[in-house]
Amino acid sequence: MSVTEQSLSQQAIDLENKYGAHNYHPLPVVLSRGEGVHVWDVEGKKYYDFLSAYSAVNQGHCHPAIVNAMTAQAQTLSLTSRAFYNDILGTYEKYASTYFNFDKLLPMNTGAEAVETALKICRRWAYEKKGIAENQAEIVVCENNFHGRTTTIISFSNDPVARGNFGPYTDGFMKIEYDNLDALRIALEGNSNIAGFLVEPIQGEAGVYVPSENYLRDAKALCEKHNVLFIADEVQTGIARTGKLLAVDYEDVKPDILILGKALSGGAYPVSAVLADDEVMSVITPGSHGSTFGGNPIAAAVAMAALKVVKDEQLADNAYRLGMLFRDKMNEYIETSSICKLVRGKGLLNAIVINDSEESDTAWNICLRLRDNGLLAKPTHGNIIRFAPPLVMTEAELLDCVSIITNTLKEFED
Repeated sequence: MSVTEQSLSQQAIDLENKYGAHNYHPLPVVLSRGEGVHVWDVEGKKYYDFLSAYSAVNQGHCHPAIVNAMTAQAQTLSLTSRAFYNDILGTYEKYASTYFNFDKLLPMNTGAEAVETALKICRRWAYEKKGIAENQAEIVVCENNFHGRTTTIISFSNDPVARGNFGPYTDGFMKIEYDNLDALRIALEGNSNIAGFLVEPIQGEAGVYVPSENYLRDAKALCEKHNVLFIADEVQTGIARTGKLLAVDYEDVKPDILILGKALSGGAYPVSAVLADDEVMSVITPGSHGSTFGGNPIAAAVAMAALKVVKDEQLADNAYRLGMLFRDKMNEYIETSSICKLVRGKGLLNAIVINDSEESDTAWNICLRLRDNGLLAKPTHGNIIRFAPPLVMTEAELLDCVSIITNTLKEFED
């Protein structure tokens, strides 16, 4: 690589560092193009994308059906606000509500906005339907959660980086241990002011922690027993990522409130949504919640196209099959590895745990070498590397990626 070529990447990095707020620590690679499971940097080097924009690009980069829907709608009508009706929002709301088996959808833009929306719906339901005294409602959340970075959401985070020096914090949340039914039972039995239980079916940012079998099913039963709303944050785990349309589908759980984002647009446009049945969603009335861009025509067209791709290309089935293959192959390697302790996940949402401390830079250095070897991934929590490729990946491509990963890990073996 020549000095001139090197400067292309460095120039882009330097621009971000000089003019952008330093709220991210990206892997040093500058991407300029994507197609399917691959991305290319500014020097033209090709990589497998094994992060998928944190599961936003489930349908692959620049899927033609999604891009065509977006550009066609952008050339017709892009934004009306919700001050007026538009001719596509209702069609989208019907399509997505039917797709996920709910009565109604409330459209938003980002995952964090959708979580905030769900919290507001839950609280208003608590006061107007359950009869909790005003301003007394509490929502149970799990330790090591990741639901976004708004002020309210970080109020119930225990991540010191996301939370530190951003107080005062929002009250009304109770944290319990994830995957601990007894803790949930105690919380619900001991407090009549509990309005909802907000949970990730798999804790992605925490390191792809998969709960015990039947945890979600039994948690939902506890919520029903105590008239508490079960709120599933499927922003990362939903839309075929885990090998089912929704991760809760593994235990036949229907949430009272479902939160979606990321792959709802296939990564082409910010689209999120909250879905619920009429008994819950009816608490939302004109003026009680909204967004200028929420439900805009482009978002509606893009989301319908993205969901159609998931169904037409059977991406959930592909994620299930390739996920099993990935974990089998990784476990074969781990049997004799000193650097990699375990692999866990469902579908094509997986992580490996590196045999080092969270404070070490080993996982980061492995990701740098993976980059050099043509595959992009990112550490989470110091010693964990998350792997989440686009769901359009083929078996041959997956096996090629397993080879890249295991050969890279071998460079770090004792």
